[in-house]
Amino acid sequence: MLTSKQRSKLKTIAAGIPAAFQVGKGGISDAQVRQIDDYLRAHEIIKINCLDNSLYTPLEAANELSERLNAEVVITIGQKAVLYRKNPDKPLIEL
Repeated sequence: MLTSKQRSKLKTIAAGIPAAFQVGKGGISDAQVRQIDDYLRAHEIIKINCLDNSLYTPLEAANELSERLNAEVVITIGQKAVLYRKNPDKPLIEL
């Protein structure tokens, strides 16, 4: 569980990164979950864009991905969602 201070720091970091993945009308596939898992292992934070034709709202997509990836939802705003998962081996972001 993230504290409000940690969440605030992660929001600041997320503001400067582009969306790395998109969720479209095809939903969230297992292959996409594996790719996001690899991305989180390398970067610890990810921004996801939900397209207008997506079956998911950004909050629904973020909640499903956070459950499947054991990650934390930092924020959902507009069509974007930000997830965070600490890398236990080589942490990049100091909270």
